[in-house]
Amino acid sequence: MAYTKRLMKELEGLQKNPPRDLKEWVVDLRVLDETNALYRGKAFRLYFKFPPEYPVEVPQVQFIKESDHPIPLHPHIYSNGHICLDLLGTEWSPVQNVSSICISIQSMLTGNDRAERPPDDERYVKHAPKNPKDTKFYYHDDTV
Repeated sequence: MAYTKRLMKELEGLQKNPPRDLKEWVVDLRVLDETNALYRGKAFRLYFKFPPEYPVEVPQVQFIKESDHPIPLHPHIYSNGHICLDLLGTEWSPVQNVSSICISIQSMLTGNDRAERPPDDERYVKHAPKNPKDTKFYYHDDTV
């Protein structure tokens, strides 16, 4: 397990000398539930941008599309990558963190069996702000 030793050494190095700017992260996400046929074997990419007031203020979180990382088809995920999830809006709490956000999004994906966009996707994307935090989502559907 030479790779484990090497990765631990690299992690220690990052802890001793972290990068100066940690305000933007890109995180790859996989749905771990092998029974979910919609997302099985697919990797998705999340973009995090942390405000200076984090963790009191919610980070900007959205899916980004790249050649091998599509934006998942989901009734609460717009084609521009914006995510309608109360945790990223009205239900944000400073006890949340990157891991809990990712787990919530994984759970949201795992619980979905409908390969569709939100009904207002085209209209929303046409008028959407660049930052999804500037959208006042209406959280009314917790079935997916």
